[in-house]
Amino acid sequence: MPIDYEAEYDNRARVPEHPQIFAQWARDGESYRTQAMQERRAELGLSYGESPRQFIDLFAAGAGWSRPPLALFVHGGYWRSLEPALFSHMARGLNAHGVSVAVVGYDLCPQVTIADIIEQIRHACLFLWLRTGQHLMVYGHSAGGHLAGAMAATDWRTLYPKAGDLVPAAYSISGVFDLTPLVDLAVNQDLRLTEQSAREASPLNWPAPKGGVFDAVAGDLESSEFLRQSRVIAETWSKGGAQTRFESIPGMNHFTVIDALADPQSAMVGRLAELAKKVR
Repeated sequence: MPIDYEAEYDNRARVPEHPQIFAQWARDGESYRTQAMQERRAELGLSYGESPRQFIDLFAAGAGWSRPPLALFVHGGYWRSLEPALFSHMARGLNAHGVSVAVVGYDLCPQVTIADIIEQIRHACLFLWLRTGQHLMVYGHSAGGHLAGAMAATDWRTLYPKAGDLVPAAYSISGVFDLTPLVDLAVNQDLRLTEQSAREASPLNWPAPKGGVFDAVAGDLESSEFLRQSRVIAETWSKGGAQTRFESIPGMNHFTVIDALADPQSAMVGRLAELAKKVR
C-alpha cells in the first residue's frame, strides 16, 4: 500500500488538540519571560538582521554560574508559522542547569525561502559568537530541528574562519532532514520548493559534521515518516564520522515531545545540558 505522505507530514491533523497546546505554550512562554525579566536575566528583542522577525530573546542562566555555556533554540512551524514568544519557557530547563539560552526568530515562508532561513539562523549564530565569544549548542523542534541539523553541518571554518567550529553539537527534536517528500504536498504552496531546492536544503545530502555530536529524537506517537527522518539522519551521519544518537520518546506526539524542555529534571534537558557543557 503506498504511503500517504500528505497524512504522514500533516502534524496538526494528527494532533487535533494542537490549538490548546499552542495556547498553553503562549501562557507558559509569557509567564517565563515575566519571571526572567523580574530576575533581570532576560534581554528581549536583540536584533541580528534587517527584518523585524530576525531577533533573539536571550535568557541568562542567572547569578551563581561562572561563564555559563550558551545554547540556541530554534522553533518550528513548518518554516511558515509560529512565533518565538510561544517558546520562551523552553529555556527554563537549561537555565536551571546553568546554561544560557537564546530563543531565535526568523522570517517565514512564503516571504522567504528555506535557504534564506538557513542563512538567517547562521547569522544569528554568528551574532551570538561576536557578542559572547562562545561556541554554541543548537537545539530545535520540527522545522527548528531541521535548522539545528543545518547548523551542525555548516562548514563554519570555510564560511567564517574566525568562528572556528561554531556549532560542535546539536539536538534535533522531530526534524525533517530530507525535504524532497514535501515537494508534492499542500504545505509546498508556502514553501515553494522545487526538486532541486529541496535537495539543496536537505542536511541529509550535506557532508556529515565529522567529529561533531548530533542527536535526533522524535515522539513515538509521531508518524512513521517523522521517525524515519530522525533515524536515517543519525545512521547516515554516523557513517560519515559524526557522533550521533537516535531516540524515540515514549508516549509523545509531535507537539507534546518538547514539553520536557521546560522541566529541569527531564532526561532530555539532562542530555542537552551535557552537550552544552561539552561545547564550552
